[in-house]
Amino acid sequence: MNLQELEVILSDSLQDFKLDQDEKMQLKALSDTLSEDQIGFVKNKAFDLSRPFIEAGGVDAIRVHNWLERVIKAIQPVRSNMKIQSFACFSPGNDCRDNIIRLIKSARKSLCICVFTISDNKITDSIFEAHKRGIDVTIISDNDKANDRGSDIYRLTEKGLNVILDQSPHHMHHKFMLVDNKVLLNGSFNWTRSASDVNQENILISYEDELVELYQRRFEKMKKSFKGAA
Repeated sequence: MNLQELEVILSDSLQDFKLDQDEKMQLKALSDTLSEDQIGFVKNKAFDLSRPFIEAGGVDAIRVHNWLERVIKAIQPVRSNMKIQSFACFSPGNDCRDNIIRLIKSARKSLCICVFTISDNKITDSIFEAHKRGIDVTIISDNDKANDRGSDIYRLTEKGLNVILDQSPHHMHHKFMLVDNKVLLNGSFNWTRSASDVNQENILISYEDELVELYQRRFEKMKKSFKGAA
């Protein structure tokens, strides 16, 4: 089976947002025959097919996110020397911001956001939309940066989101997010317009359980020690 045939399998499978047993077995059977580059191609194709639905939001975004997770698990070879699925994005450009928004829209239960600052209105709007959908959103941020011109931190507080600020004389400089306690997004990328437009930045998105758990513990520790925003 060649890569074009794989594309057809993925496209057909996405029509009903399901990965049936036959499709799953076909993908798994390929895992031992494809090179890592070819597996990367298949993953990227799955992400490309999913992106329009996830960006649109709503019920279909949730269904396609579940489909994407099943596809990734099916094509990820189970090898002792291979890490669990993760991928990176870089700026300048929109890839980092688009993937942040994509993951926010994909949330089904919770978002744990721990960032130095938020001033990109597109990201802010997607966070508020998640809150309106009933997603449990908790934001930890830096108290000094919250007072910067253009910061959206107090705007989110005023809209009823749970925002917790570091009150120490030092900076809370993390930039990470946990989605449903299953997906970790982390990197140098500040959630600002300039980070997309001009800065050299990166994010890493990982589904590795051990990493997610480590970041979740750190998030809970900070949440207990910091004071809620006024």
